[in-house]
Amino acid sequence: MRTADFDFPLPPELIAQTPAAQRDASRLLVLHRGSELFEHRNFRDLVDYLRPGDVLVLNDSRVIPARLHGVNVKTGGQFEILLVEEMGVNDWWAMVRSGKRAREGTRITLRNSKGTPSSIEALVVERNLEGHRRLRFEGVLNILDILDDLGDVPLPPYIERNGVVESDQDRERYQTVFARPAGSVAAPTAGLHFTETLLNRIRQQGIQVCFVTLHVGLGTFAPVKSESLTAHIMHHENYQLSQKTAETIHRAKAAGGRVIAVGTTTLRVLETIARQSAGPILSGAGRTGIFIYPPYEFKLVDMLLTNFHLPRSTLLMLVSAFAAPGRTAGLERILSAYAEAVRQRYRFFSYGDAMLIA
Repeated sequence: MRTADFDFPLPPELIAQTPAAQRDASRLLVLHRGSELFEHRNFRDLVDYLRPGDVLVLNDSRVIPARLHGVNVKTGGQFEILLVEEMGVNDWWAMVRSGKRAREGTRITLRNSKGTPSSIEALVVERNLEGHRRLRFEGVLNILDILDDLGDVPLPPYIERNGVVESDQDRERYQTVFARPAGSVAAPTAGLHFTETLLNRIRQQGIQVCFVTLHVGLGTFAPVKSESLTAHIMHHENYQLSQKTAETIHRAKAAGGRVIAVGTTTLRVLETIARQSAGPILSGAGRTGIFIYPPYEFKLVDMLLTNFHLPRSTLLMLVSAFAAPGRTAGLERILSAYAEAVRQRYRFFSYGDAMLIA
């Protein structure tokens, strides 16, 4: 398949700039794979598609305030830093603007949330082929511990704030209510729709709710640039699946229950683990670079709850594979569903509405 096959027209006004008034007040487009029919529902109606014995699996990674600001110690030049991946304590790969001035050996004094210089410096120690800089932070035991005072929410580039980096609303809403371990630089957006009340309703219906962790990287937004999918080099992300979650899923599947993945990040963890296990899935941690596109046979996940994705993105390719497992027909189904969403004025991307592929 060609990358161009995964393009679609989207009116700019349908790119959601703010979240719904309430998390679970978004809309829900349901795509039934068997009949290829659509339903238009509210997100709270998700419970109507679940049944006792099912397992709902969510990604509990916490988004860090990964956007930092600083000045060149020698010249006073301004830098914007976006943390990309942690390699160790105070050791991070980052995107740096203006990158041409961030040569190896450059020292950058970070500014705090009020714009005044802090006592923390970032030393540029390396540059990779993608143009990212490896930074070593000094003057702090662990930069992660003080990001709330220094950093801004790493909103994706299609959310515009007219010169304002973030709002108080973004601090709360670009984070799931169940977020725990810190490490993502982009939100697992399908989970943004859930409230504690809705999760409790789901549990009360006899549905198990459990979690995996995948720290979402910037590669989740990157369009595929190669003409063919096979030439694309997939980004890697760190994941962890607990013993409790592994056992919950194993028991449910053995009893005839279904696994519902909340978000493409959750699905990538589960399918990575399933490909590694000949029998029951096993707990563990690692890095996944799994690239799922049509045709693909899914080993574990039965239903997928997701948002609407960017054209030519690996996430759009993944949902196309899920819409028709083992066949290429899923692309046509997804593009048809997206065209329906456009006609019905659904809101797209991170702060947008949701889709259930059942």
